[in-house]
Amino acid sequence: MTSRRRFLIRRTAALAAAATAAAVLAACGSSSQSTASSASGRSTHDAGAMTSAAPSATGPAAHARHNAQDVSFAQTMILHHRQAVAMADLAATRAQSQQVKDLAVQIKQAQGPEITTMSGWLESWGEKVPDDSPSGMENMPGMGKDHSAMPGMMSHADMQKMMGLSGKAFDTMFLQMMIRHHQGAIEMAKAEQASGAYGPCLRMAKSIVTSQSAEITKMHLMLGK
Repeated sequence: MTSRRRFLIRRTAALAAAATAAAVLAACGSSSQSTASSASGRSTHDAGAMTSAAPSATGPAAHARHNAQDVSFAQTMILHHRQAVAMADLAATRAQSQQVKDLAVQIKQAQGPEITTMSGWLESWGEKVPDDSPSGMENMPGMGKDHSAMPGMMSHADMQKMMGLSGKAFDTMFLQMMIRHHQGAIEMAKAEQASGAYGPCLRMAKSIVTSQSAEITKMHLMLGK
């Protein structure tokens, strides 16, 4: 065999070996990529499964517990607030003092939205929201026509008397009755703080104690006490 023939045989064998090695490397690379892609797919799927398994913020777990005290507080405070708003409405046309008129506006601005909030709580709990009619209060447990079971509430006779006053006489009675009314609301709010369970209810009760205590101090000053 000539030298040139042996050279050609060796070259052909070398080229064949190189081609085989390239094919093996390509196969390994494809297998590794497929494995990585599969692992990535599993990782993405697992992450999605974990996310979907997490509790929803709007699900039952997101709703705080409430108890009978919370229900009672909301129902009675709605009625209590409504009377305060009715008293404040009288001040717009009967009060002489601008301070009294301004205080009446402040009371309405604070207690009106609280009535709406508490009504929403009761509706979400499936509990009765007191209606606006005179019988609405009488139909609540423990309430009579003069609402004596609720601290600080004015009787029907007191309201009628106030409606017949104007000027300084109205201002004096308004402040005296509203001080008593606020004291009653604070008593009710403290009962909620002691026995309630619903967080927003407890926070409202705390706010009532703070804000109405400050208003009582202000009203005493307005009466010259």
